[in-house]
Amino acid sequence: MESFFGTHKTERLHHYCFATREQAEQVVFEYIEVFHNRIRRHSKIGNQIPADLVNQFYASRKQSAA
Repeated sequence: MESFFGTHKTERLHHYCFATREQAEQVVFEYIEVFHNRIRRHSKIGNQIPADLVNQFYASRKQSAA
């Protein structure tokens, strides 16, 4: 988690000055849900995108059940 928060601060939060809490929440949400989970590749999972890894997992479970 420390690595995640360090990366989050470096890649996203240091570039903003928020006017409201809601604006800050939106930027954090977009970073996690859009960029971190759907775009950014992660070295710990073979330089894959987390969303792709999840999709592969569920596809393999479907095939196993069939």
